[in-house]
Amino acid sequence: MNADPGKPTVTTWFLEQTAPDDLREARPPEPSADVSVVRAQVPSADFSRFLYSSVGADVEWTDRLAWTYARWREWLERPGVETWVAYERGTPAGYIELDGATPDTSGRAIRPGRSVEISYFGLLPAFRGRRIGGHLLGFGTARAWDLARRWPDRQPTNRVWLHTCSKDGPHALRNYQRRGFRIFAKEVAQEPAPAPVEQDADPAAPAVPGPGRPEPSQGSRPAEM
Repeated sequence: MNADPGKPTVTTWFLEQTAPDDLREARPPEPSADVSVVRAQVPSADFSRFLYSSVGADVEWTDRLAWTYARWREWLERPGVETWVAYERGTPAGYIELDGATPDTSGRAIRPGRSVEISYFGLLPAFRGRRIGGHLLGFGTARAWDLARRWPDRQPTNRVWLHTCSKDGPHALRNYQRRGFRIFAKEVAQEPAPAPVEQDADPAAPAVPGPGRPEPSQGSRPAEM
């Protein structure tokens, strides 16, 4: 199929760590900022929808805007999926979502069932540029490495990976590299057509407004930090 010159192209980078020692922690925020990172242990479609739409509103996160509440619940309730939320003085500032449940299709998994993807990560706009993002990314990556401690039937993690793209801002790729992630693949493609909106079986579930353009593929989409 020939490329359409009217459609923009998107560059996607795939990055990984293959050992816990690859992680380079960031300097944490000052204690006076009262920043904490807490796992959301009760799967909540409402809370995850809020985090996703709030963090991704200005960086074109769209692929989950069409999800029904049932699909959100199905995703969040799988063993090995975790949401860790950063708070500043009790206010949600951002989050990182770990996916240890979806099979690794990258072809780079050393052993099946032992990879963890950072599927989403970012901060709400008002909390960017305050040293919370690097701290949250480092903390969340460490939780990906020790995921098996919280899921007894799971084997220890031997790979943490993610992908980010050129729509994520000028600093996104470098932010990951500073935490020790290495590029293992790159692709350039035109943006796909918008995804259809799903019909929610729950009539009480409100629609989440947002742009109709989907992401090039599901994966971590960091907001500016």
